[in-house]
Amino acid sequence: MTLLPGASHHPQGMPGPIRECVEGYVYAQGPRRYLLLHRSARKGGFWQSVSGKVEPRDRSYADAVRREVAEETGFSDPIRVTDLEWTYLFPGGDGLPWRLHAFAVEVPRASPPRLTSEHTEFQWLPYPGAVARLYWPDNREALRRLEQKVGP
Repeated sequence: MTLLPGASHHPQGMPGPIRECVEGYVYAQGPRRYLLLHRSARKGGFWQSVSGKVEPRDRSYADAVRREVAEETGFSDPIRVTDLEWTYLFPGGDGLPWRLHAFAVEVPRASPPRLTSEHTEFQWLPYPGAVARLYWPDNREALRRLEQKVGP
């Protein structure tokens, strides 16, 4: 597989290569609601969007987020996947640098997802409740960008 853009970049002060991951901010219209997932205690016990590693079989970051959304929720046929043009570099628990790529993923309706052992519960929330519930500041920024991009 050809490396995705930036996959071999070494930021100053961080060991390389960078590990790539994606986040999928799943939402449904009418009225707009955002899907949040609660990670199991062994995975941190906080609320977040769909997230996961980019794998060698993924042809693009958008493909990676589609795969992760399908794996973690069962939603395999999104209406659209939109790049939020938001990346965030952070040190991973493994001591290596990670870069996340955030995407908006619109699904037909706010129906119950099929959860895996990675998550213990879910909630569909309007923007104020969703942004308040997210644990990480970069997650809140990605959701804010989604809300601006999608509009009222």
